Amino acid sequence: MTTMRWLDLLSTVRFGSKKQQSELARSPFHKDYDRIIFSPSFRQLNRKTQVHPLNQHDGIHTRLTHSLEVSCIGRSLGMLAAEKIKDDLPAWISPADVGAIIQAACLAHDIGNPPFGHAGEYAIRDWFDDASHSDFLNQLSPEQAADVRQFEGNAQGLRILTRLDYHPEDGGMRLTFATLGAYLKYPWLSRPIDPNNHQPNHLRAKFGCYQSEKHILKEIAEQLGLIQLGEYHYCRHPLTYLLEAADDICYALIDLEDGIVLNMLSYDEVEPIFLNLIGDYGIPNELHQPRSTWQQRIAALRGRVMKRLVDEVTTAFARHQLALLCGELKGTLLQHCPEDINLNIQKAKDLARERIFNHRQKADLELLAHSSLQHLLDAFMPLTHPEQHLSFKDQRLMVILNDLGYIHQQDFYSNVMQVLDIVSKFSDHQAYAISQELQGNRVQFL
Repeated sequence: MTTMRWLDLLSTVRFGSKKQQSELARSPFHKDYDRIIFSPSFRQLNRKTQVHPLNQHDGIHTRLTHSLEVSCIGRSLGMLAAEKIKDDLPAWISPADVGAIIQAACLAHDIGNPPFGHAGEYAIRDWFDDASHSDFLNQLSPEQAADVRQFEGNAQGLRILTRLDYHPEDGGMRLTFATLGAYLKYPWLSRPIDPNNHQPNHLRAKFGCYQSEKHILKEIAEQLGLIQLGEYHYCRHPLTYLLEAADDICYALIDLEDGIVLNMLSYDEVEPIFLNLIGDYGIPNELHQPRSTWQQRIAALRGRVMKRLVDEVTTAFARHQLALLCGELKGTLLQHCPEDINLNIQKAKDLARERIFNHRQKADLELLAHSSLQHLLDAFMPLTHPEQHLSFKDQRLMVILNDLGYIHQQDFYSNVMQVLDIVSKFSDHQAYAISQELQGNRVQFL
C-alpha cells in the first residue's frame, strides 16, 4: 500500500525561492497568508461576484468577503483536525501551523475566478465553443484547446500563485509547497473534449492545471509525495479535503443569507434548515428574544451550525486519516459526517438553486455579464495571432491591451493565455466598463 507522509506533505520549502529564511514571530505558512492577502489578485476579488453579478448592495458577499470567511472556517478545521491526529504529525508541526496552511490555501481558493463568477467561466468557454471561432482552436493542440474551452478558475489560480503575481515567471508568490498542495483541489490536467460526447460547458469536468503549468504541477506533486494516478494526474493533498469542506460550509449557508437580503427568500424558509443542522448543540437564546432582528437570529444560528460542522468534519478527517494518506477517500468529508448533515446541507443547496440561482434578477444580470465578456474576447482575441496584419482599429485595441500588460509573442497559445490572464483578473465593474467603452459607450461608476 502506497502512503503519503506528513513529513513531506507539510513541506516548508518555497516554490521558486532562492533562499530559505526563518523568523521567530511567523511560521512559513503565516507568511503564505500574508503574501496572498497583500497580492493585487486578491485585492481584485473585492468587486468580483460571489453569486450576484454587479450588485450594488453593500451587504452582499463578494469573492473577497467569501474568501475571508472560508479562510476563517478553514483555520478552525485545520487546527482542530491537527489536534485530533497530533500524535501522527511531525514534532515540529503545531495545530496552529496546520491551521495556517488551510487558512492560506482557503484565502487563495477563488483567486483565479474571472469576473461575474461561474457565469464568467461559462461565457469564456462559450466564446471558444462558438463555431465562428474554430480557427482559433485549429491552431492549438487538442490539449491546449481543452484548456481554453474548459476555462477553469482553479487552474487560473495556480497560474497566479506560481507565475503571475510578485515574481513573474520566477516563482510567482513563492508560497510553500504545503500551501500550494492544499490549494490544489484538482491536481490534474484538462482532458481533450470528445467531439462525439459534447457536454454543456457548465457540466464539464473540473481540473486544476493548464498545459502551461504542467511542469509546476509535477514539481509540487514530487516535492509533497502525492501519489501519481496517471500522467500529470495525482491524488489530492489530504488537507485539500478540509479546504473543500470550508468552502462548502460557507456557500451552503451564506448564499441563503444573501438570498434573504435580496428578498429572494424569507427568514422563515431558512430557519428550519439551520435548526436541523444544529442537532444537539442547543438553540441560541436570540431565537427566544422578541426584539432580536432576523440578522441577529441568523448569525446566532450560523455560529452554532458552524461549530457542529467543524467538530464533525474534523472527526471524519481523523477517522479516515489512513484513506486520505493513501489517496483512497471517496467523496467529501461532509459526506462522511452524520446523515442529517448531508441531508440538510443538500436542502440548503437545493433551496439556493431553486430560489436564488434561477431568480429572474440574477438571470438578467448574468446575461449582461455574459455579453460583457463576449465583447472583450471579440476585441482582444484576434490580436493574439503571431503573424499580425493589424487594421487601424486593431492597432488602437493593441494599445489598450499592451497597457493592460500584454506582451506579444510568437507562440499563439501563450498569447491566448495572456489575454485570458488579463480578462479574468478584471473585477465585474472593470469588465463591464471596458466592454461598454469598446462599444462606444462611456460608463462612470461612483
